Amino acid sequence: MSALQQLRTMTTIVADTGDLAAIERLKPIDATTNPSLITKALIHPDNQSMLAETMSRQQGDVDAVIDALTIQIGCSILELIEGRVSTEVDARLSYDTQATIDKALEYIEAYQKAGVDSDRVLIKMAATWQGIEAARYLETQNIHCNLTLLFGQHQAIACADAGVTLISPFVGRILDWQKRQQNRQNVPVADDMGVQSVKLIYQYYKQHGYQTQVMGASFRSVEQILALAGCDLLTIAPNLIDELANMDVEVTRQLSPTMSTDLDAMSKVSLTHEEFSAAYQNDKVTQDLLPKGIDGFISAREELAQALAAMR
Repeated sequence: MSALQQLRTMTTIVADTGDLAAIERLKPIDATTNPSLITKALIHPDNQSMLAETMSRQQGDVDAVIDALTIQIGCSILELIEGRVSTEVDARLSYDTQATIDKALEYIEAYQKAGVDSDRVLIKMAATWQGIEAARYLETQNIHCNLTLLFGQHQAIACADAGVTLISPFVGRILDWQKRQQNRQNVPVADDMGVQSVKLIYQYYKQHGYQTQVMGASFRSVEQILALAGCDLLTIAPNLIDELANMDVEVTRQLSPTMSTDLDAMSKVSLTHEEFSAAYQNDKVTQDLLPKGIDGFISAREELAQALAAMR
């Protein structure tokens, strides 16, 4: 078996793309998107007729057009996969709990009107305190959430405590940060802070019986991916999925619930807002990367908004 085939026996593989042709070819169980990926998908020549039709229906309201197109892309993806699609709330709402809840409910209603069961949708939002609190409420309404832009253990602890369905720790962005801070061109996987972060979170969740799933994300290499073989889910870009499919190496499971419970016990923690904020202030990685990640998603949405405005 190829490395990809072996990996699939241990881990749910998710396609980190909004490219419908790539999803149809790769046949992942789930698919996850973000504003950057949605923007790339919507400016693709094949989607121009859908863009024009939606622009006309929404009478040029750019925000309404982007929301409608996001749902349409989500529905198209769901026609190609067996599992779930992650649909991201506008990143401008990342620090507003109620606005995030309201937008999530709008998205779920839109999916339901399109005939999609809400169990096939993960509402995706940044793992700010406000985003996590929004997810806490949404999960009580049986709306499943994927907390993204996750870089620190304190974020993971708060997400588990809130009962969220899924978290997406960003492996590659943590590695990028490590390289900049340490002025290194290459970091062995054994020293990779992004890989180690996911392993620590996974261990903590399994030792304490949390149902929240861990989905490693934002990979820079197949070596990072294979170092997390056995993680609940891994969301992987198409080029890295193809690389794994062409690799003829033995894949060794690195993570499992049994392995985690055999390791030294980690104390169970529940964080107040003040404790979460203090942990954030002490976590240089999250301090640097979370705001940049939110700004990046906002910029991607603005790029799409400008392109749509030019079409009017």
